[in-house]
Amino acid sequence: MSTRIMTVAGAQMGPVPRSDPRSRTVARMVDLLRQAHARGCQLVVFPELALTTFFPRWLIEDEEELAEFYEASMPGPETMPLFETARELGIGFHLGYAEIAEDGRFNTAILVDPDGRIVARYRKIHLPGHAENDQAREFQHLEKRYFDVGNLGFRVWDTMGGRIGMLICNDRRWPEAFRVLGLQGVELVLIGYNTPTLNGQTFEPPHLRIHHNLLTMQAGAYQNGTWVVGVAKAGLEDGVHMMGSSAIVTPNGEIAAQASTLDDELIVADCDLDAGAYIKANVFNFAAHRRTEHYRLIVETTGVVPPLGT
Repeated sequence: MSTRIMTVAGAQMGPVPRSDPRSRTVARMVDLLRQAHARGCQLVVFPELALTTFFPRWLIEDEEELAEFYEASMPGPETMPLFETARELGIGFHLGYAEIAEDGRFNTAILVDPDGRIVARYRKIHLPGHAENDQAREFQHLEKRYFDVGNLGFRVWDTMGGRIGMLICNDRRWPEAFRVLGLQGVELVLIGYNTPTLNGQTFEPPHLRIHHNLLTMQAGAYQNGTWVVGVAKAGLEDGVHMMGSSAIVTPNGEIAAQASTLDDELIVADCDLDAGAYIKANVFNFAAHRRTEHYRLIVETTGVVPPLGT
């Protein structure tokens, strides 16, 4: 019987209004850490850009105003309570936030171990949206304006008793992102996201938005034999409805736990990190079955090309 069981909590968060100070948001997160500890969890996963509202929905041209959404250090004075609580409880956490650093501005996630140490860092690679204000949109999606493309690659870390990788939001829609982690033997993928219930540009029924969110995570889990923990912000945040639907997915692609509210809510699962071993050794035995000589288009072009048979 496997002894590599990690009890993981997905800490979905309700709206984080633009008017709320960091201290109020961090206090909510500390409360979720304490709830998770009371339920025997070893790791808590928070959403993408958890510390603030999803600010790319606005055009912000004042650099001083824009800078308020970024963290220049981690931990900083306002986020230190998260790290102190982690050390006190002996619990790890994953945190998404806007990072400003010497080499750029990034949509970032970190993994913090039960001693309160940052042991892994990922910067979002698949930036969606646009760079210039689009007056035709109901709300903006200016990630390409406010963030640089992540420069740390898709990495996996042996830490906290498992092999852990991270993605952020739109990354989950790209099978290449999951596969690069899978090729490093990933056992647990942590994903924070902020996804509106309605697309701000074209209509897509809410039930399809939720279906596509779960579909991408379930496929990524099964095709790479890994657990996936996807955690969102939810509810009406500054006039935009966020869909939530946070979920924990097994290596077989089944949903082990899913949020049922649009508020702060913990979903919990006992993740057997050996559960994906059968898939990795059989159906998706990469060494035995992958045929890289036929995959050249994946890395040689970004857009669609004419069929090779023409």
